[in-house]
Amino acid sequence: MYLPTTMEEIRKLGWTHPDIILVSGDSYIDSPYIGAAVIGKVLYQAGYKTAIICQPDITTGEDITRLGEPGLFWAVTAGSVDSMVANYTASGRKRRSDDYTPGGKNNRRPDRATIVYTNLIKRYYKSQRPIVLGGIEASLRRIAHYDYWSNRVRGSILIDAKADYLLFGMAERSILEMAACFRTKSDPTVLRGICYITGEPPKDAIELPSYEKSAKDKEKFTQMFHTFYQNNDPVTARKLTQKHGTRYLVQNPPAYHLNSRELDKMNRLDYMRDVHPFYAKQGRVKALDTIRFSILTHRGCYGECNFCAISVHQGRKVRWRNPESIINEAKEIAAHPDFKGIIHDIGGPTANMYGIECKRKDREGCCTYKRCLYPDICDELPVNHSRQTNLLRAITKIDGVKKVNVASGVRHDMVISDKKSGTAYLNNLVENHVSGQLKIAPEHTETHILDLMGKPSVDRLIAFKRKFYQATKKAGKKQFLTYYMIAAHPGCSERDMKNLSNFALSELGILPEQVQIFTPTPSTYSTLMYWTGRDPFTGKQIYVEKKIKGKVRQKNTLAAGRH
Repeated sequence: MYLPTTMEEIRKLGWTHPDIILVSGDSYIDSPYIGAAVIGKVLYQAGYKTAIICQPDITTGEDITRLGEPGLFWAVTAGSVDSMVANYTASGRKRRSDDYTPGGKNNRRPDRATIVYTNLIKRYYKSQRPIVLGGIEASLRRIAHYDYWSNRVRGSILIDAKADYLLFGMAERSILEMAACFRTKSDPTVLRGICYITGEPPKDAIELPSYEKSAKDKEKFTQMFHTFYQNNDPVTARKLTQKHGTRYLVQNPPAYHLNSRELDKMNRLDYMRDVHPFYAKQGRVKALDTIRFSILTHRGCYGECNFCAISVHQGRKVRWRNPESIINEAKEIAAHPDFKGIIHDIGGPTANMYGIECKRKDREGCCTYKRCLYPDICDELPVNHSRQTNLLRAITKIDGVKKVNVASGVRHDMVISDKKSGTAYLNNLVENHVSGQLKIAPEHTETHILDLMGKPSVDRLIAFKRKFYQATKKAGKKQFLTYYMIAAHPGCSERDMKNLSNFALSELGILPEQVQIFTPTPSTYSTLMYWTGRDPFTGKQIYVEKKIKGKVRQKNTLAAGRH
């Protein structure tokens, strides 16, 4: 069933009012890929009367007041994408389209949606229930952070929004614990995975440099970020606090990750895999095309690319679902009346991390000064692709399934390093699970840029390319590699992009068309580099292209080579 979106639907359920109202910057797609839908279903399954308002009109109270006031609390999210990323390109242009909006026109998600929606609630409910922030926008902006769009360090979004609490990370566990606290009128500040504001710093917390000092002093900002980043693992993290003016932001240690059984349960709730009829009549929602008949197998990423925030939001530990749960979900998809035989994706943040993880993380947490894949793959990471290969083969055999694609990105260095099962995995991908093109993301080819990105060296890219095309030729198929590249990453100059262009022509035999300008997003090391102009691990000064014209020229360097 769908979560109710109107009073008529609420009355049909026999409710007088909801306990919890979710407010989201996305349209309501009832899918395990959509955070607001997942949180809503988890709360509903636990017995809470949960309703949802999506993309409310911020110029009137018509939408935000249509369900009345919740009995327990409001839960606000900007949606599946940070609203500033959703609304603007790296060159500052307003995006015309939004894949999460009916009709596709980018006219429903306001800038800084988390703050705007919170203020909208406060405008119409003066003595309102508590407002709890969540989702990726709130999660990555929970402490003082550099904001590219205003070109300054902003304070915690919890303080800017004047909300009551913030849940960070994947919040299924913490949202249930918070709902229980509100129901029993107990203190939620003891919960893991939350941020709150207080007048005095907790005695058991590490105190970060204040917002004011971090905003003025880039060395203090770097110090703050290192401590913040190193306290994101549930096993080892300490409580943090940061002064903002006369008050203190408190970040409790992260919530414990869901285990395989809990992930199975969450992904098997009765998702409709469609847009709610209330919103569907407003137009087609493009995001549904790719996620409707796709299956999430795992979450988290130990790749730790410096420009990516997945490690901070989902965690550095990969957790996966049991094969039986995934296979049963595939059978349900195959029985769907609109299913045409193609499962569009089986994967997660990185497709081939399924079933591969270091056992030390359960006991000791993630290594503080060591990464799993960079500069080389750690000897303690048991890279073995056989679990995913077996899973893909099992799903392919299901009646009604004609094709299973792997559309999530693949870490090519992991395939190359897997001497036992990497070749078999790649051969199976090429023969059965590539839809014309396989996506990989080398991001660059210059060694010093790859080092700043935390990406593997190009020798593994060349080795993977050779093996892919050997397998493709053997399979008798016409398939290609799609290379994702980044222009204007901190440390990158036009000369570096020209070298990338020359390398791509000579070694890859193609100039990549999937090139994006680096966008500094909150809570990543690359954004720290962009703001400070330094390598945060060595302290050395680096070149940073900050002029829009210069960034565009870097991107166009590859395009120019195609003519």
